[in-house]
Amino acid sequence: MRKILATAATLGLAALGAIVPATGAQAATPCDNAYNALAPGKFAAYNATNCGTLLGSTEGQDQDWGNSTGVFQGSDTNQATSLINKGTSGMRVQLFNGTGDDWAGGHTCLTQGEKYMSSLDNQYFTTGIEVNNQISSHRWIWSGCGAVLDS
Repeated sequence: MRKILATAATLGLAALGAIVPATGAQAATPCDNAYNALAPGKFAAYNATNCGTLLGSTEGQDQDWGNSTGVFQGSDTNQATSLINKGTSGMRVQLFNGTGDDWAGGHTCLTQGEKYMSSLDNQYFTTGIEVNNQISSHRWIWSGCGAVLDS
């Protein structure tokens, strides 16, 4: 009789597990996959939501995404729609609406803790301009950012 009760209890628990999915098991998002595939220490920008089309990835800074030097070039300027910060130092990626090595103007930051932004909609530079499709340069900084991207 004990074997029958133990078997029934085991089958009941197995059936319950099939009906009620585990809450901790979630499907990986496209940005999760892109984050995991990106080499440590890199920043990446994408020309699509959900880390779709890679514009470029780098460990360095780029003061003009629209010129012909650096990882981001030419038509990359004002095209970023999603971002990843897989830095290893704890630094933030400071993103600018303008270009130049004076690093002035509207800016915002993506912290290492945020990891990625799957969409830049409703995110704003310190000047009030929306970040989506408006990034023209970036650099790594330790602290001090007027605005921080937040999903």
